[in-house]
Amino acid sequence: MQHVLVTGGAGYIGSHACKALAARGFVPVSFDNLSTGWTQAVKYGPLVRADLLERAAIDAALAEYRPVAIMHFAASSLVGEAMQNPGKYWRNNVLGALNLIEAALAADCRALVFSSTCAVYGEQDGVVLAEDSPLQPLNAYGSTKRAIEEMLRDFGHSDGLRSVIFRYFNVAGSDPEAEIGECHRPETHLIPLMLQAICGERDELVIHGQDYPTHDGTCIRDYVHVVDLVEAHVQGLEWLIEGKEGRVFNLGTGAGFSVREVIDHARAATGRKVPFRLGPRRQGDAASLVSGSQRALRELGWHPRRSSLKLMIQDAWRWHQKGGYDS
Repeated sequence: MQHVLVTGGAGYIGSHACKALAARGFVPVSFDNLSTGWTQAVKYGPLVRADLLERAAIDAALAEYRPVAIMHFAASSLVGEAMQNPGKYWRNNVLGALNLIEAALAADCRALVFSSTCAVYGEQDGVVLAEDSPLQPLNAYGSTKRAIEEMLRDFGHSDGLRSVIFRYFNVAGSDPEAEIGECHRPETHLIPLMLQAICGERDELVIHGQDYPTHDGTCIRDYVHVVDLVEAHVQGLEWLIEGKEGRVFNLGTGAGFSVREVIDHARAATGRKVPFRLGPRRQGDAASLVSGSQRALRELGWHPRRSSLKLMIQDAWRWHQKGGYDS
């Protein structure tokens, strides 16, 4: 059976990718330092507990499992933290990716699917982002993701590394079967924060900023269901295994929702009130990010089948009611 090394495989998106890979007949090998991941999320293949800053650990994992490809999700990814501590992001994200790429090439593994972000585009209000939109990130998170994209291209030219790069912004929802789900320490994502407020696990949701140039003053984002997102990653992997050249794809629905609109949908989906208060803007947040995905639809045949806001919240609510992971 073919192995795929999944960095960050114990995390939210990585664990869902592992489930999708196993369903396709691959054996996902989760490579994770568990700083933000969960051992309970590793259900579909072996776990290598190690850090991407440890080159010898990457070499050992590649030698043991000989993967046909790598899916790279592991990264520091909090916008606020990236503004305050950019060194952590350049160290973890860029140096970790460099170690991974050089180890992969040394092991003759030349197919890599990379989890990038629409944050590489920065603030381009009123524009549906396309893959050729200007890259102008607002923070170290977006800047490091752009740097890794450039690194992948450079190693593609020099060493024949083929990569598929996916840019997306807000991922939401959980496994419809509630085997795995979204759980962060600390929690920073809007939908699970809302569900915690609904259940009384936190006093209230904080809306960061109400004076953005949007129709209701709150930030607008394009949400994609995690199941749809990882399906695209598996399709990207199959694209590379078939011998096709590297490509960049946006993943989104082309429709944006404001924070207040998401709150309204959560109220309708759960039948409960969402307690919230208004807070100041967070530095580094763009007013509106909406991702066009015509290239992924046209070339990969990708269709976001579960990415209605209603389904994303319902699936997340089902997982939340189940109790999540143990600390």
